[in-house]
Amino acid sequence: MLSVIIITKNEEAHIAECIQSVSFADEIIVLDSGSTDETCTIARHLGARVYHTTHWPGFGKQKNKALDLASHEWVLSIDADERVPEALATEIQQVLQSPQADAYTVARLSCFAGRWIHHSGWWPDRLVRLFKRDKGRFKDVTVHESVIVQGVTQDLAGHLLHYPYDSLESLINKTNQYSSAAAQQLYGKGKKIGLIGIASKASWTFVRIYIIRRGFLDGKEGFVLAGVAAAGSFFRYSKLWLLNRKTRWKPAPPNSK
Repeated sequence: MLSVIIITKNEEAHIAECIQSVSFADEIIVLDSGSTDETCTIARHLGARVYHTTHWPGFGKQKNKALDLASHEWVLSIDADERVPEALATEIQQVLQSPQADAYTVARLSCFAGRWIHHSGWWPDRLVRLFKRDKGRFKDVTVHESVIVQGVTQDLAGHLLHYPYDSLESLINKTNQYSSAAAQQLYGKGKKIGLIGIASKASWTFVRIYIIRRGFLDGKEGFVLAGVAAAGSFFRYSKLWLLNRKTRWKPAPPNSK
């Protein structure tokens, strides 16, 4: 009745606990995009069906590839750094006995630097994760993919546990990677921005996260998250600006006299 789909790359630190948390599913599918660690070995050992792809098409297309590998009526999509706690697992099994909708959203409770984040725009971070295979499809986007549902959607009461970053360095690295992908996506849509726009976007991001979304209630960690989010906005739009200028990073030698 239920297929779980997970896309991976070098997730040996997370994949075991992730798979163990969804052991109630009828099948677990891992679509790996070139791991060089023990991710695939661990996943196979725990009973997952492991598939490989060498081409990275972006998050939306990759998750649709994983979706196409699912064989059961219902699909639960989770990431390797997420866990399904016992309460949510029980709720999912109960819901699937007599479903009242075509898809269900699930909230995510994420942690950062040893603290569960309840503000800063991180909670409840509700996303469609459980859906009928023939009623849902991921948006064809490079980052920030979501499920488009053809039918009725309801909310689950339980939540996922999310362990997105092992260090501040990993947050900064992911912010840099996501900003590049987002800039390319905006550039592909013909978007442009100037220097004042870049500064405004970054400043507004900090205000939105720290003040409007009450990141200050998440303590010092909330301040850091707001600062990194602002930096991510600055990176994204600076990269877009440079793409539109078609910047040559190696200029011609200066004229010598």
